[in-house]
Amino acid sequence: MTDLYSIGEMLIDFIPGSEPASYIRKAGGAPTNVAIAAAKNGLKASMCCKVGDDDFGRFLMDTLDVYHVNAACKELCKDAVTTMAFVTLKEDGDRVFTFARKPGADMFLTEEDVKEEDIKDSVIIHAGSYTLSAGPAVAATVKAMRLGHEMEKLVSFDVNYRNVVWNDDVQGCTNAVMDVLKYVDLLKISDEEVEMMGGVEALPALMKKYGITVLVETLGADGAQAFFGDEVIRIQGRKVKAVDATGAGDAFWGGFLSSLRIQGVEKASDLTADIIRNAMEYGNVSGCICVQSKGAIASIPTREQIEEYMKNDR
Repeated sequence: MTDLYSIGEMLIDFIPGSEPASYIRKAGGAPTNVAIAAAKNGLKASMCCKVGDDDFGRFLMDTLDVYHVNAACKELCKDAVTTMAFVTLKEDGDRVFTFARKPGADMFLTEEDVKEEDIKDSVIIHAGSYTLSAGPAVAATVKAMRLGHEMEKLVSFDVNYRNVVWNDDVQGCTNAVMDVLKYVDLLKISDEEVEMMGGVEALPALMKKYGITVLVETLGADGAQAFFGDEVIRIQGRKVKAVDATGAGDAFWGGFLSSLRIQGVEKASDLTADIIRNAMEYGNVSGCICVQSKGAIASIPTREQIEEYMKNDR
């Protein structure tokens, strides 16, 4: 049994290190980071991906091995080009992505890469919107979510909008997301992406139409909020001094999904407001610790570290 089956892009982010002119090489991409965060929190995670047969691709696959994340598509693609991104951090903590290679490693996924037996063997199916941008990965992502939905798995979806992929086509991105919402149980979006979906006021109607629970994830002192039925649950985060939020949102979601699974949640009908509230607090702390630790994958905390942090913080 696999606790989490994650499908989506794999990137390599180069983020500024502590020393001048040094960089931290980081395996990135929301579905990748979520799988690793879940694995570090004790879940059995599987990542469906393909990467280029280059130094960067091998680094990505090695990273999955180090954190005991099973790669559902193990083969490296000789003709693929692994995506590499430089992450520039602004003073307000926001991130600017500059792609140094043509984005495309995730687009080599095909429907054939998504095996029905892998979906059947999993509890939570997670995907990111990045793979809806172009190419055969769209069909692969939709297939994984559709199968998960039909098998009554818990389907998680992370709207991860990036201008560099969609070429500022906000409507195109929004349309692609809307097309798959019928398969989604849990939808994670950030403040900026909420506006794409029509604003906070539109979320209750969106939930009712598609039967989903929406979580708006913000980091640091802003906390997070969930729309659960008619109830809005808000979890206040802890104030942090660091501005490097790279990977912290993914740590939040990985911690959140881990908490759901640890509590025994296997499908949407198992969710209650109390479970959502508990899982949000766990994920929010995970995100905050990741912010304080500069966001590299190695800093994504374990369940024990989070529990110790919460005990000392109160």
